[in-house]
Amino acid sequence: MKRYFGTDGIRGTVGEYPITPDFMLKLGWATGKVFAQHGKGKVLIGKDTRISGYMFEAALEAGLCSAGVDINMLGPMPTPAIAYLTRTFGAQAGIVISASHNPHQDNGIKFFSSEGAKLDDEIESSIEAMLEQDFSVVPSSAIGKVVRINDAAGRYIEFCKSTYKSPRKLSGLRIVVDCANGATYHVAPNVFQELGANVSVIANKPDGLNINENCGSTHPARLVAEVVEQKADIGIAFDGDGDRVIMVDHRGELVDGDELLFIIASSKFSKQSAWSGVAGTLMSNLGLEVALRGKGIDFARARVGDRYVMSELQSRGWIYGGESSGHLICLDATTTGDGIVAALQVLAAMQAQGCSLADIKSGMAKFPQTMINVKIAKREMLAANPAIEAAKAGIEKKLGNKGRVLLRPSGTEPVVRVMVEGDDAAQVSQLAAELADIVKQQVG
Repeated sequence: MKRYFGTDGIRGTVGEYPITPDFMLKLGWATGKVFAQHGKGKVLIGKDTRISGYMFEAALEAGLCSAGVDINMLGPMPTPAIAYLTRTFGAQAGIVISASHNPHQDNGIKFFSSEGAKLDDEIESSIEAMLEQDFSVVPSSAIGKVVRINDAAGRYIEFCKSTYKSPRKLSGLRIVVDCANGATYHVAPNVFQELGANVSVIANKPDGLNINENCGSTHPARLVAEVVEQKADIGIAFDGDGDRVIMVDHRGELVDGDELLFIIASSKFSKQSAWSGVAGTLMSNLGLEVALRGKGIDFARARVGDRYVMSELQSRGWIYGGESSGHLICLDATTTGDGIVAALQVLAAMQAQGCSLADIKSGMAKFPQTMINVKIAKREMLAANPAIEAAKAGIEKKLGNKGRVLLRPSGTEPVVRVMVEGDDAAQVSQLAAELADIVKQQVG
């Protein structure tokens, strides 16, 4: 269950409910009532650094307590930290208040199960059904208690360090870390420093309003400049809640999630591996698929979204997957996408091979890719449109086996993403523009 919403006025609903602090109170109560049916346990609540987190944290806390559930408050912590700590503290569930890479005026909520994974569909359905019931407070003797966990950051730092499996520490490595003024600001720098790196930090002064603002994995220009100016070996950027990571090599070149996934998977693969493949998405660069298959590693594409990548991994028994955005899953290390853990796997691969990030990424050549967003009136109009289908088929014929075409309606905006990928950048750009024009004419 993952919901995003805006705090500058109501933007969206869950079922028939407007998304407001009142709704968060009711959601906390409904969640508490469902979990209280399985005995009085506890729920963890964490958040990122956006200012509305105070408001929604208080509302959730009140709702859960009124249902008779105890709470452990974690304060600002990366989303994957809540997944880990939910397992560590034996909680029934973990709740994160965050809108990930979105600007400060947005916020959202995500649930983790007691195993630090997605909630079972049955529990989600039970919570949604409970929202239909009348609000009622348990007797005062049964109201939930609240405890703040003061050493949450330290526990998570030690966990992250434990996932770094190289005998060579990071001593002598110069790293610039961009914390996106988000939840990693008091965690990520310590992880790399305690492993021996010389760390310089930017965007680590959150004020509630500057999360993801011209910084972090979605806005890496400042990190690129800092790496070049400081003559650093590597730059690492997280998003606001720390479940995404991208990197910058010593030359100032961006290394995205596809390239990082290639580095991690190829460095750990052997013919004796219990796993045989990697899961990407429909948007993963064709170069990733080509490079992995060249090493004998299977590749499968899931729908865009971490939950679909996770589902693909689980159904195939694989352990590595991710998205171009830098949301990477390493199931041999943790249960969910984790930017810090993924970065450590890349650093371990570099140290093991004794080479730079620029060198280790060179095993994968990205295909030129052009994507154009076309505004549409209704996403349903895209289905079975003969003119669009004919144009798409014609472009696919021109590309042959050296490219791809993808038309993907956005899940959050009234746009369709027109993507063309191939080995000729000029041709790719031209074909994408042609197809976008046809889509615009037909359904724009």
